This record gives sequence, structure tokens and C-alpha cells, in this order.
Amino acid sequence: MAAKLIVYPPDAQGWRRVRYDGVAIGVAHRPADIRVFLAAAGFEDADDVDLTDPDFGEWRGAGPVAWDPSR
Repeated sequence: MAAKLIVYPPDAQGWRRVRYDGVAIGVAHRPADIRVFLAAAGFEDADDVDLTDPDFGEWRGAGPVAWDPSR
């Protein structure tokens, strides 16, 4: 199964574009932002989803702990 969540590499300010199921859902500055976006998009149990699960999410350019573009 292809990942439904795609988190793009951090930009110069550390913000990461986020898409879910092919739709842009926001620009995040931390993982908690992604959970808010998922909940707003109607995803049940957004607080409990494992954002590091490769079957659910794809982190491009850097993993879920990388938000500072200089690292």
C-alpha cells in the first residue's frame, strides 16, 4: 500500500508541506500540526496515529524529527 501521508522536506524556515490522500492539508512546523490537519480532514483517531509508520506516511528529504533546515 502506498503511503497516504506525505511530508515534504523542511523549507528555509523549517516548515514542511503536508499532503494526505493526494490533497494538500497544510504546512506544519512540528508533528502536532500534522495531527491537527489530519483531524480537520476527518481522519479518526488523529491523536493516536503512528506518524513514523512507513505504510501510513512518507517523510521526504528528512525524517519526522527533522524540522530545522540547517541539519
